[in-house]
Amino acid sequence: MQYGFDLADGAEPDDLVVEQDGVRVLVDSTSLEFLAGSTLDWHESLMGSHFKMVNPQATSGCGCGVSFAV
Repeated sequence: MQYGFDLADGAEPDDLVVEQDGVRVLVDSTSLEFLAGSTLDWHESLMGSHFKMVNPQATSGCGCGVSFAV
């Protein structure tokens, strides 16, 4: 499985909508079971800036943090 981020014009009726500090994140209903308990944070370092997903359900993942297994 892979984490993916896209821009959306709006939420679908079955999307989970989370808003914090004026930022809205939409999660589609199919992905919810695989992301339950996860956190998403913005990470800045000398190597660059990126979103960092921490998924407690992931049993393994790649070194770059994009793909995972449950």
